[in-house]
Amino acid sequence: MAKKLEFGVIGLGRMGGNLSRQALEKGIKVAGYTQGTIDRGLIKMGLCAVKSVGEFKEHLSPPRAIFLYIPSGPAVDLLIDQLSVVLDKGDIIVDAGNSYWGDSIRRAAWLKEKEIYLVDLGTSGGIEGARHGACFMAGGSREAVKFIEPILLKLAVKDGYIHAGGSGSGHFTKLVHNGIEFGMLQAIAEGVDLLKHYNEQLDIADILRCWRNGSVIRSWLVDLMEQQYRAQGGFDSVPPYIEDTGEVNWLVADALRMETPIPVISQAVMQLFASRDAKKYWARSIAMMRHGFGGHPFGHNKAAREERKKGKVGEIK
Repeated sequence: MAKKLEFGVIGLGRMGGNLSRQALEKGIKVAGYTQGTIDRGLIKMGLCAVKSVGEFKEHLSPPRAIFLYIPSGPAVDLLIDQLSVVLDKGDIIVDAGNSYWGDSIRRAAWLKEKEIYLVDLGTSGGIEGARHGACFMAGGSREAVKFIEPILLKLAVKDGYIHAGGSGSGHFTKLVHNGIEFGMLQAIAEGVDLLKHYNEQLDIADILRCWRNGSVIRSWLVDLMEQQYRAQGGFDSVPPYIEDTGEVNWLVADALRMETPIPVISQAVMQLFASRDAKKYWARSIAMMRHGFGGHPFGHNKAAREERKKGKVGEIK
């Protein structure tokens, strides 16, 4: 396949929209489709707006790469089914959301029968990463990944790209990443909780600033903790209820099947559940960091709750 720097995007929200902005700034042609109205700023930057999934064929030359940035679950199957009818043989669908890796293996096998490729692309770095340089973990055939690789290298931070392996490996790698993230969030949050319960009032914001500079635990998450602690004026305005979309629950189920112990990640998931019944400073801390890197909502969120409850957790279909 010849290389070209153009692609389509379905889903122009926080991730898909910001990735498109970065691509357009770097001279990559982007054709985009989303439910509702497309942001006028994207149009002004040069986004080629399409009104239906069928119109991608008019704006992209074959073989085409269409990136999906939509919530995981049945919506992905529905969209892939629609695309499979309108795309040509050799075209590539890139599922860049947080789909379950078992679903990605199934979808890739189904599309292979139609001679259409599926690349499962784990995307990390949050909204900021999508806008200025993401971390990509790709899974799929070498031929398909090689075709989109020049685009990914343009949109990734230095050394922030890997072809992890065959179908499913990109989403599995991202799922493990999210599990590690949960464990790190929990550890930092429990530390902040301890600071809050010391026998005299400590300047938590300044302690976090200190930790950011030269300490063993310096990290982007500690950066976000300080930034959000200052931005929110402490804990009082932050609900202790932590929403999530349930992906790490899949990893816990996978670990049980693999008979691989992940006590820290599993306990982090349990503690997230516990946040929904108790007012804890560690829960507010995690909520702050999650808001910082992903724009995740504070407190109850109907959309996240509905996404979490879709289907059976961790089922390989």
